[in-house]
Amino acid sequence: MQDKILRKLFLGFIQIHILHHAKKEPFYGTWMIEELREHGYDMSPGTLYPLLHDMEAKGVLSKTDKTVEGKVRKYYGITDLGQEVLDEARKKAYELFKEIKE
Repeated sequence: MQDKILRKLFLGFIQIHILHHAKKEPFYGTWMIEELREHGYDMSPGTLYPLLHDMEAKGVLSKTDKTVEGKVRKYYGITDLGQEVLDEARKKAYELFKEIKE
């Protein structure tokens, strides 16, 4: 039960993290899985890709196909709306973290 609660809670942090990296430069899904793993999140492609597709559908990410070594990769970048959401999320998260830190 605790894992389900934490997973849902961390999903919001993961989305902010995704927007943060999309702002820096476009990324592809496998790279993001590895990036999240470095921060202790074990996310499968079956979890990440629907999340990326949902964020694209909501207009905070854009997707571009690029051919790399003969394979088509989907790169995700931030949109103007995504930038606005990231800016607001950073402010709100900072305020919450200041209050809950020990």
